[in-house]
Amino acid sequence: MTRAVRNVLFIMCDQLRWDHLGCYGHPWLKTPNIDALAARGVRFDRAFVNSGVCGPSRMSYYTGRYPGSHGATWNRVPLPIGEVTLGEYLRGAGRKLVLAGKTHVMVDKDGLSRLRIEGDSELGELLSRGGFEEIDRYDGHHAPGDESGYPAFLRRHGYDSVDPWSDYVISGVDAQGKVVSGWHMRNVHLPSRVRAEHSETAYMTDQALGFMQQMGDTPWVLHLSYVKPHWPYMAPAPYHALYTPEQCLPVVRSDAELRDQHPVVAAYRESEESRSFQRDECIRTVRPAYQGLIHQLDDELGRLFDFMDRRGLFDETLVVFTSDHGDFLGDHWLGEKELFHDTVQRVPFIVCDPDEAARGRRGSVEDAFVEGVDVAPTVLDALGLEIPAHRIEGMSLLPLLRGGDAARKPAVFSELDYSFKAARLRLGRPVDRCYAWSVRTDRWRYVHWLDAPEQLFDLQADPEEFHDLGRDESSAAVRRELRETLLDWFARRKRRTSVSHAFVEAGTNRHKQAGVFFGQW
Repeated sequence: MTRAVRNVLFIMCDQLRWDHLGCYGHPWLKTPNIDALAARGVRFDRAFVNSGVCGPSRMSYYTGRYPGSHGATWNRVPLPIGEVTLGEYLRGAGRKLVLAGKTHVMVDKDGLSRLRIEGDSELGELLSRGGFEEIDRYDGHHAPGDESGYPAFLRRHGYDSVDPWSDYVISGVDAQGKVVSGWHMRNVHLPSRVRAEHSETAYMTDQALGFMQQMGDTPWVLHLSYVKPHWPYMAPAPYHALYTPEQCLPVVRSDAELRDQHPVVAAYRESEESRSFQRDECIRTVRPAYQGLIHQLDDELGRLFDFMDRRGLFDETLVVFTSDHGDFLGDHWLGEKELFHDTVQRVPFIVCDPDEAARGRRGSVEDAFVEGVDVAPTVLDALGLEIPAHRIEGMSLLPLLRGGDAARKPAVFSELDYSFKAARLRLGRPVDRCYAWSVRTDRWRYVHWLDAPEQLFDLQADPEEFHDLGRDESSAAVRRELRETLLDWFARRKRRTSVSHAFVEAGTNRHKQAGVFFGQW
């Protein structure tokens, strides 16, 4: 018998493509546990992030606000301390948002200093962590520090090194017996030097299991945030060798894309990662390892889900499973992410709602547009908490999950700040002129670049996004309409965030009650 939501498990994988799960149609990749999660919940087929970059995308998930609203527009840009996150909303209701894994929250040191808040104070630590209570923070792009127990865990298991992450986790041993680094993608066909049970993915699953056991019958909210399958693409045995290049999706690219290229996209294609992924050898080496990392994620989630089943936790836990963006892996002659192709912007998105009202939707596929900004209001709504309409820019998905009268978005939106990228230097752009915004509808993908040509793709005629119509005179009317859609979206952003709508309602036309009698004759 299902009961109302008591707990929330928000699972995020880093750089996981939407098309790399069995339930989303991958013909070879085996993900039975994630597929089973989809069978017991709702699988959203058109879910999109609000930025193709880790940091801004995640801050949109955590705040319910678009990057241009929350201000953390790229990975090195801190979330301003004036922004309110899901963790702070929950804390105000007597709940905590606990973290196991990655957030990419950067400390707003200038903001703390301006308000004279000590970084090591309780308030300073809360603001520095984006409202999360960290049981183990692990961002996975460099050797972890004191924020994670993973290095000590590795040393206890015999990986004797000052930096076991670099020397073991992302390294392998080549045919000559030499230790080589997974930073060089040519080496990721080798197994990692750590056993699977000591890998990053297994370790973070252990943290989640330990937390759930510790909480017992006490309600909880957990963000389990895996760093894989994000680079370095180094998988432990046996996962490094589960798939062959022939069991990977074919690369999606066309010579037509290299003719009359958009200047910013062309600059991205000159990056080292894109140059590497333009080599067939790189694609055939990396993609099997990438799939192996996903296979391991599924195995570890199976371990977690088995525990939840035994404890009856699925009967009282809202489960959200998604990714912060995809990975080009050589598609469109590109490496990494950031740009506006569906390869990067579209993500897997599965929600399991234990409420009785959701019974009729279980095992269904939903084609409504959803965005990263919709997660925070959905969690608040599921827990019976108020959604601050003067700040939150997303919408609760509970009506879609429970078969109610749900509003449907006609489009989704995404943003990019490429000022930190080498592409800016190649183009000779100043740091304040490197922005782009995109609107994606049923048929069109439109991108408005500051000081650069527009882009437009007809997803009906060109679903693989090979032919950019942004400079085609015949598309002028469509571009004008989508430009207006983008302007309307801009105009509706939540900028008056210091007072609620109710405060404004109560204070409307009240000047005489305040003793102010201007304008009288």
